[in-house]
Amino acid sequence: MIYLDYQATTPLAPEAREAMLRWLDGPEGTAFANPHSPHRMGRQAAAAVEVARERVAALLPPGGRVIFTGNACEAVNLAMRGSAPQRKAGIAFTAIEHAAVRDTALALGQASAIPVGPDGVADPDAPLPADVGLVAVMAVNNEIGTIQPVDQWRERAQRAGALFLCDAVQACGKMDVPAADMIAISAHKMHGPKGIGALWVRDGLDLDPQVTGGLQEGLRSGTLSPALCAGFGAAAQVALERRAEDAAHVEALWNRACELFSGWTLNGSADARWHGNLNIRREGLDVARLMSECREVMFSAGSACASGSGKTSHVLRAIGLSDAEAKTAIRVGFGRYTTIDQLERAAALIDAAAEGQRA
Repeated sequence: MIYLDYQATTPLAPEAREAMLRWLDGPEGTAFANPHSPHRMGRQAAAAVEVARERVAALLPPGGRVIFTGNACEAVNLAMRGSAPQRKAGIAFTAIEHAAVRDTALALGQASAIPVGPDGVADPDAPLPADVGLVAVMAVNNEIGTIQPVDQWRERAQRAGALFLCDAVQACGKMDVPAADMIAISAHKMHGPKGIGALWVRDGLDLDPQVTGGLQEGLRSGTLSPALCAGFGAAAQVALERRAEDAAHVEALWNRACELFSGWTLNGSADARWHGNLNIRREGLDVARLMSECREVMFSAGSACASGSGKTSHVLRAIGLSDAEAKTAIRVGFGRYTTIDQLERAAALIDAAAEGQRA
């Protein structure tokens, strides 16, 4: 099988796996302790958690703290719901935000969507509601890979007297994460384990806990897993050490992918984009049939979080595609462990199946 769905999740880095194994059991079965216990084994586990926290923090701006969560969705909810008492009620978010942001904003009320252009980029001069208290702009879109002008949006939010939240799930470990008031990230999108994410909160900003009983992370309740934290930390360290190498490899894959899929139409900007995400469409394509015929290639018909829902992608609709056009789109995602040979074999299979539909 050829895996080309890096936006849904990434393969676990060997370094992350090794770091996790130590804290699943360890020598003579002594590494299973609760990191919140005061005894020696607990303190050892707590030390491993703090090393991981420092490694994750190294990928994020200075002047803030890392709070481990169960996933990025939880981090987003903690940021949006936890900041409510400290801000005005209005929430503005780009029309291509992940459902974690979009649905939470709508649930909290007084929410408005910031439009994007056909290139999938939100103009920082777009109007904001007068009562806006929180602006949410993602760094890299999970479906079409477009990179947003986050620094300009942060300045815009500051001028409006609003807090600024950045979903950096698809950016962290790949590029500099822009400064914000709050930043949500996830381990499994950067070759770490599933089941752990983090919320970065700038110094001086107080949030209200959303789950009471324990508050082991100060704002977040629940016993931390040293194994998951260690895996996250190891993945972060590797991402930092080989970021330039990874970026060069992705650029080579992107250039080859553009050649291989030259007969397809790109969705979103080719320039303001993370080049590990190729979202393309082809007129008249039956994507469900294509995926059935290319079972050995793992790619996506859209965001993995919405796959199987039967709903048209809100991201593709936001950039002006009709429902019919959106349903002819696929997403091919690649990264660190993808080879040129794998990409070429996958493209040949996908193109052959797509051509077969036109015959």
